[in-house]
Order: sequence, then structure tokens, then C-alpha cells
Amino acid sequence: MLIVGAGPSGLATAIAAKQQNLDFAIVEQGVLVNSIFNFPVHMVFFTTPELLEIGGLPLTTPFEKPTRLEALRYYRRVVDTYQLQIAFEEKVMEIEREADGTFVVTTATPRGATRVRQARAVVLAIGYYDLPNMLGIPGEDLPHVSHYYDDAHPYYRKRVVVVGGKNSAAEACLEMYRAGVHVTLVHRHATLGDSIKYWVRPDIENRIKEGSVKARFNTRVVEITPTTVIVEGPEGRGEIPAEQVFLLTGYHPDDDLMRRAGINVEPETLKPEMNGETFETNVPNLFLAGGAIAGKATGSIFIENGRFHGEKIIKVIADRLRQQE
Repeated sequence: MLIVGAGPSGLATAIAAKQQNLDFAIVEQGVLVNSIFNFPVHMVFFTTPELLEIGGLPLTTPFEKPTRLEALRYYRRVVDTYQLQIAFEEKVMEIEREADGTFVVTTATPRGATRVRQARAVVLAIGYYDLPNMLGIPGEDLPHVSHYYDDAHPYYRKRVVVVGGKNSAAEACLEMYRAGVHVTLVHRHATLGDSIKYWVRPDIENRIKEGSVKARFNTRVVEITPTTVIVEGPEGRGEIPAEQVFLLTGYHPDDDLMRRAGINVEPETLKPEMNGETFETNVPNLFLAGGAIAGKATGSIFIENGRFHGEKIIKVIADRLRQQE
């Protein structure tokens, strides 16, 4: 079997496969737990350590909630403990199902090399953090525009615009404000999102109220130039000076790859057709694990629940193999 993705869900699937003595390979288009690696540098998880654990290995931390750095260290230890072999920097380009039911999976590396693998089953544990929701506006591809917030320090004393109204946007604004950044939040709705962490909400609301963080609500971005963000809101059309822009407008799974593999994907919700008990898609022996099952509802799948998908998938595969023997 082939496991696509070396995030927590993919690793948990691989551990379950190893415990069942199945022959498997893992390919990952980036680095180990690539999404976590690309989280903000100083991020603290919302959850407690035990809810991030896989393979029965404890995640130890002196804090109530683990940090990004601790999570990276933990998942490296998981891979070393279970001696998982992972092919990094291999992006899956095509998944084709042959007449005999086997899969032919083609991958490519950043250096142009390609590889073809065959598998009797494929598990897509590809998450959603690699594909940001694009605004589709002029200037979105400018060099000072990013869909990922990293660290506040490079923007000290600079003018930064953050677009979005959920937790990522709120936390980025607060961290940059405290690092001496002149930050403005732009949100298309009248209020901040309901999903903002309970201890973050009063902080960001008070900073906006006192003017430490400027905010434009009921406002949408229509264009980004090298020096400004052009918006339309209750006061009409206007410009906000910006030396850096963070478009923190969410992410979505790779529905294009899923469709090319034969999975039926609902156009509006991007929800893939899947058995909720076995995680098998409408394509026999092609499974989904973790955030890939979420469609646009990315807030419904976390490490906490996605880490259990692999065990159920491997049980299905192992049972089928036993029936064939």
C-alpha cells in the first residue's frame, strides 16, 4: 500500500500498517509534518499534549499546551522509534487505477525526477494546509503577499495588513502588534469569527477598541499594489499603506488530485464521496485520512480526531487481505 502524506494522520496510518505487517511506502511532498513546520514559528497548540500523540508514545512538555517546536521534535521521535521510511519531496502527480484494481502512482521531485509506484491500496493523508483559498484579485501574487504568517520580527516598525477574521488572523495581529508592527486587520464580515480561542478574543477586541490594532470590518480587498491594499467598505473605496500583506483566508484539500484519481467531489463543499465508517472513497481501495476528508469545512478535522482514521483504514485492508488468503 502507498500512504501519501507524512503528517500525523499519515504517520498513524503507517504505524498501524507496520503493526499489521503490511508492506507499505510513504511519500511526502515536503518535509516531515509539513503543515506543522509551516505554522507560525511561535505557535502554541490549542489542545493538550496527549491529544496529539500517536503510536502510544507520550508527548512531554513542561507547559499546559505544546508548542510547534515541541511537536516537530515529537513527530521526529515517532518516526525514529517506529523506523518509518519516508520519501520526502515527492509530490504525487497522478493516481491511476488499472483494470486489475491496482494503482499506478506517479510522483515528481523539485529537481524534475519522476518515479512510478504500484500499490494495491492508496491512503491519501494529504491534509489541506498546502492550498490556500485564493481571493482572485490583482496583486495577490506580488512578492510581499503571503497566505502564511511566519514570525513578527521581520516586520518590526513596518506597515502590515492582515486579511481574515478567524483565529490565525487574530493571533498574527496580536503577535505583530506586540513586536512593534503597525498592523491593520481587514475582514469582510461585521464581526470576528466565532472560532477564535476564548482567551484570544478579548485580547484582540480590546486592542482594536483602543486602536493598537486598526480594523476595517464589512470590508473586502479588491486589489493589492506594491505599496497599498485597495479596499471597499462602508466608507467606500480606499487605500491602506502596506509593506507586507498576509491573506489568512483559509485553506482547502487538493480536490483536483482527488478528482483525477476518480473520487467524486461535491462542487460546492469540496466534500469527497467516502464511507464514514471505513474512510474508503467511491474508488475501491482508495482511502482518505485526516484533513483530506473535510472539504471546505477544515475546522472539523484536527490532529485530535484525524489521528484515529489510520487504524480503521488498516483494519479494513488487513481484513480483506486475510479473506483473500
